[in-house]
Amino acid sequence: MPMNPQHTSDLSGRNLLLFSLLLLAALAAVAILTRPLTPIDETRYVSAAWEMWLRGDFLVPFKNGEPYSHKPPFLFWMFHAGWALFGVNDWWPRLVMPLFSAGSLLLTYRLARRLWPQHAGLGGQAALVLVSALLWIFFSTTIMFDVMLAVWVLLGMHGVLSASEGKRYGFVLLGLAIGLGVLTKGPVILLNLLPITVLAPWWNPGLPHKGTPTFYGLKPVKDRMKWGRWFGGVALAVVLGAAIALAWALPAGMAGGEAYRNAIFWGQTANRMVESFAHQRPVWWYLPLLPVLLFPWFVWPGLWQAVAAQRRAGLDRGMRFCLAWILPVFIAFSFISGKQPHYLVPMFPAFALLAARLLAGRSATRVGVPALLVAALAVALILAGSGQIAALHAEVADLPPLWPGVALLLLALLAWLAGRQGFAPVPVLAMLGASTLALVQLAAMHSLQPRYEIRPMAQAIKQVQDAGLPVANAAKYHAQYQFLGRLQMPLAELRTATELTQWLATHPEGYVVIYLDEARDMAPIAARYKQAYRGGAVVLVNAQVAAGLAAIHLD
Repeated sequence: MPMNPQHTSDLSGRNLLLFSLLLLAALAAVAILTRPLTPIDETRYVSAAWEMWLRGDFLVPFKNGEPYSHKPPFLFWMFHAGWALFGVNDWWPRLVMPLFSAGSLLLTYRLARRLWPQHAGLGGQAALVLVSALLWIFFSTTIMFDVMLAVWVLLGMHGVLSASEGKRYGFVLLGLAIGLGVLTKGPVILLNLLPITVLAPWWNPGLPHKGTPTFYGLKPVKDRMKWGRWFGGVALAVVLGAAIALAWALPAGMAGGEAYRNAIFWGQTANRMVESFAHQRPVWWYLPLLPVLLFPWFVWPGLWQAVAAQRRAGLDRGMRFCLAWILPVFIAFSFISGKQPHYLVPMFPAFALLAARLLAGRSATRVGVPALLVAALAVALILAGSGQIAALHAEVADLPPLWPGVALLLLALLAWLAGRQGFAPVPVLAMLGASTLALVQLAAMHSLQPRYEIRPMAQAIKQVQDAGLPVANAAKYHAQYQFLGRLQMPLAELRTATELTQWLATHPEGYVVIYLDEARDMAPIAARYKQAYRGGAVVLVNAQVAAGLAAIHLD
């Protein structure tokens, strides 16, 4: 009996989804094996969770003994959940983002099936596009907030779509997504979710009258959408989201004190708005980064050929939905001058959905341009590993091995041959994109890890504190040693030579962490412990040595 084409497409989509999850698992394993918890962001966030855990205080995050108002606590709660099950460990915080990334793949898969029910296999294709986009891969294996935020954005998009189909629980889902988004990264979730609700008359101009044909897979209903009722539902969703956020913020504000309360309710939001519009980066700053952030898809001519072909066919409802999701948010972030690449991460599922729809039904196309760019990167890695790039010598602790560059060159050749042979381009490009970042990380591991693995310094500080001696940090302190050393006492933060001199006068038995501009400067220093650190070095020295270094290395 011949197989139903729809069933075959469903099976293909599920297989591609499974493939995307396997790629994610492999990328997470590579990241955990090759990258330490990296200062200053990853170590800071894990340390904030560690201090909450030590205090038994799950309302107010702390950093180096002080309430930490810069981020809400949801990420820290996820760390606590794993520690409660498995004990305090390093590996669970490294798994939280890959797990949320997997959740994003599943929600993206399901959203594709809802937007284009007539194209059952699109969900798997969208998941593959998403899991292999360079920026998504990196932040899926990094302790930051944006992939987690993307899960709530996707949940909100499911809610918006359900509400547009006349299902009232859709507004509840939207409110839940807003509340969890605020608890994850603050009010920025509103910027990601509200524009698509405002643009609903464009992407969903009205549900059909009873008895008319279905509209892009939606069942007929009696009346056209009442837009007053729609925006009233959106407003109630915002109220629900605010109530969820306030369920934490009100008791946390009372527990954290006046300064913390002012910061979480007003200070941080106001200050960041001022900083964001301080004209630090131009409006066009994101545009030249897109080929890198969305590699290999953005540089693949096949995608742009599909865009050109679709212009003649017009936009369906699902495409309008994705554009209403992407464009307003991208424009808004472009005008906010305090830009960071990871701010775009919650929009990546929309790009993946749109790319998968554009490529639906198109014949296989070659992948020569992405393969050529990967081959060029491979040659650069080979040259670096063989010592041919002189400028690199002063920037890394050790030259990278040659084999990742050779493997990457072979991978680029295989991808090019697969395209020539007519293999489906989406799985080929997904493998190319994911493998590229994995091999680059393997190449960089020996070169960069000695500068970013600060556990030995954290453990040296722990030994000093366990001996009952005070420790100070002669710079702005980002709590990078607290979790890695399992420190139970804060470090005194000394930002100037005057502050250091005063501290040494009252703590002559103490030790000080001092940072040097050049790694070679640490060689003659008599230190309890010293190591390369990021672009320079860090030393842990006693009070006498610290007094001699103060005038040289502090303003």
